[in-house]
Amino acid sequence: MTKAFDRRSIPGTARETTWTARDGHPIRRIDWPAPANGPDNAGPGTSRGALLFCPGRADFYEKYLETLAYWADQGWHVTALDWRGQAGSGRASRDPLAGHVEDFAVWVNDLADFWQDWTRATPGPHVLAGHSMGGHLVLRTLAEGRVDPAALVLSAPMLGFVTTIPAPVQQAVARIMCRIGDPARLAWKTSEKPGEKLEARAALLTHDVERYADELWWKDARPELAMGPATWRWVERAAESIARLARPGALEAVTTPVLLLAARHDGLVAFAPIARAAARLPDAELVVWGREARHELLREVDGVRDAALAAIDAFLDRTAPRPQSRART
Repeated sequence: MTKAFDRRSIPGTARETTWTARDGHPIRRIDWPAPANGPDNAGPGTSRGALLFCPGRADFYEKYLETLAYWADQGWHVTALDWRGQAGSGRASRDPLAGHVEDFAVWVNDLADFWQDWTRATPGPHVLAGHSMGGHLVLRTLAEGRVDPAALVLSAPMLGFVTTIPAPVQQAVARIMCRIGDPARLAWKTSEKPGEKLEARAALLTHDVERYADELWWKDARPELAMGPATWRWVERAAESIARLARPGALEAVTTPVLLLAARHDGLVAFAPIARAAARLPDAELVVWGREARHELLREVDGVRDAALAAIDAFLDRTAPRPQSRART
């Protein structure tokens, strides 16, 4: 499944532009039209539909070029965006390395508005996918009835953190820290999680040394992409948003088919809340990896990544078949 691809350049077939949010804030996006002749040169009129991918906290779409290209080759019109306040979509605090947001509702509103514009401009069926924090946000936006995808794909969704501190205590501590100091100050010093050394960061994300190095290359080539730890406001709002999805009835009301991909030993997002969410969602499938996989399943070694893409392909074939297939049934 994996084929040669230059992960350190933007292909000529992709377009980098910006979308303007309702308050005028520019959101960076990349659009990858499906091949004119359809997947595998199958001929015109074989469009697979459109797929919108939303990356995680401190992420940027350059990290996922290889996967975006794969989906485009399958016939999808692919779009990815950078969340407001990170990567190429500006910053929300004075510190350019701080991952900050005043409320996750800001991102929910941006996604809901973008979805309305994007679905009008792209061919259906429309699929929504998200990784980590992006997975959390697309699920929350769906649960609030703000988007209507044919199917939802979640890669290691942020539905809980890897910590021994109970969730209610996490939120209470974060609230206190926001009150006794600047909420926009960093909640920890380095890496992806509190107490983790920067040099150990790769071990949290992927076993693939070369794919990990791609991220560092892009940050060097495009310094505006670099971002460090989250702020205390982000921590407090993340805890509140996670608790919102944990409320009885929140996920039970979601009728959209949902595929959840998870690493049982993920060092960043907790596996148990993902498994609970899969059990609560009325139409959900859960695919799990063991110690062979880390947090970034779509940037893992070929064996893991290929299996993840195959699971997504099979899921979308069932839940969002190409228009011609639906017409023949």
